[in-house]
Amino acid sequence: MKDYAERNRALLHFVAMPTILLTAALLGGLRIDAQSRQFVFIAPPLVTLVLATLLAFLFVRAGAIDLRHWLSVELPVVTNLSHLLTLLALFFATAQAFNSVLPETGLLHWMFAFFFLWTLWTNQFSSFDPRRLLRSIIVLFGTAFVLKHLFMSALYTPDKGWLRTIVATFLQGISVDVPAFAPATGYISFFALVLYVLGLLLIAPVPMRSDPSPINMLAVNDDALSPRGE
Repeated sequence: MKDYAERNRALLHFVAMPTILLTAALLGGLRIDAQSRQFVFIAPPLVTLVLATLLAFLFVRAGAIDLRHWLSVELPVVTNLSHLLTLLALFFATAQAFNSVLPETGLLHWMFAFFFLWTLWTNQFSSFDPRRLLRSIIVLFGTAFVLKHLFMSALYTPDKGWLRTIVATFLQGISVDVPAFAPATGYISFFALVLYVLGLLLIAPVPMRSDPSPINMLAVNDDALSPRGE
């Protein structure tokens, strides 16, 4: 039973988690053109890399990732390389998660970017634990998802419903030059965010713990963040 548990934890840590994060990174840049119905890949703009860096600092400050145990001279080279690739996958999945909820161009793009920058910058000086940080991330991305894929997409619907009327009234006088994408783009973005949050749940502050219950962001405690042997 112990061998099976260790094997399953290894598969989860070295295979499933990086795959989930890389899939979220791929889906975060996919769009479906409203006219041709073809897939369009949007590369992450520079601002998303800045946002991903700020959120990475929050991961470390909140104790969601303990870099002392992820990258260490005491670990084998292959393990360090695997951990580094997983952290890179987390970084690019974060950047693509921001990319999926940011308007592609125009004034709204910079309004959303400023909202993210201001929120993440002020959070750098706040007290966070992994549980609170995860809730904050879900609320942050959920709010941006609703604003972009529900309210803003209402501007491109052919029927003049009440939602389109409200959004058009609210954005009156603002130049909206966001490219029109098919409604299926919202579904892709939704699954990208779900996979991203799932990846965060699987990220352990201390990778490959030896106890039978794997630790995740919702179950972190002070003992998990102290060096082994103390």
